[in-house]
Amino acid sequence: MKDTFKHKGLRQQLVETVKGKGIKEQKVLDAIGKIPRHLFMDSGFLDHAYVDKAFPIAADQTISQPYTVAFQTELLQVKEGSKILEIGTGSGYQTAVLCELGAKVYSIERQLELFKITSKFLPKLGYRAKKLIFGDGYKGLKEEAPFDGIIVTAGAPFVPKPLMSQLNIGGRLVIPVGDDVQVMTLFIRTGLKDFEKHEFGEFRFVPLLEDKN
Repeated sequence: MKDTFKHKGLRQQLVETVKGKGIKEQKVLDAIGKIPRHLFMDSGFLDHAYVDKAFPIAADQTISQPYTVAFQTELLQVKEGSKILEIGTGSGYQTAVLCELGAKVYSIERQLELFKITSKFLPKLGYRAKKLIFGDGYKGLKEEAPFDGIIVTAGAPFVPKPLMSQLNIGGRLVIPVGDDVQVMTLFIRTGLKDFEKHEFGEFRFVPLLEDKN
């Protein structure tokens, strides 16, 4: 598990790429510049770790494109101590970004293979989520609600109602909604039953799977 000067240099180039695509929040750019993305990937992909692209990981999933991670994170408006629920731990890269920003992270993964790998791997890098859970992201995490922010890192065919109900007033849900292509959608809870909705263009994600256990 090495992080060399070469890796650090490549990361700075990646930061410039992401910045050039419109990411403005310095804390988010700093997190992208600090996290060793190559360690989250299969060794065969090391040459591609700092290219702004998604890549396959275990269990037919992907590690998201750094720009997409930065874009979703920026929409979430994470502050130090924000309580964030992540749906789809995956490789743990997005989890690490949230930890780097000082969030208290609760993360759910429904692929057992990925859950086992990531829950051992993240602490080795010094990223400690409050809770990593093997379970169904569509249900959210009622026992720990409400959350200041919820981020969904897979394409949802519809917006799961439990996620909306588990937001704090003023809380933000960032979710890609759609089947083949998703529209990045932000919901801001403005009251008990009131939500503001904003849409931010098309993205492609692996599908958000329902629990089959």
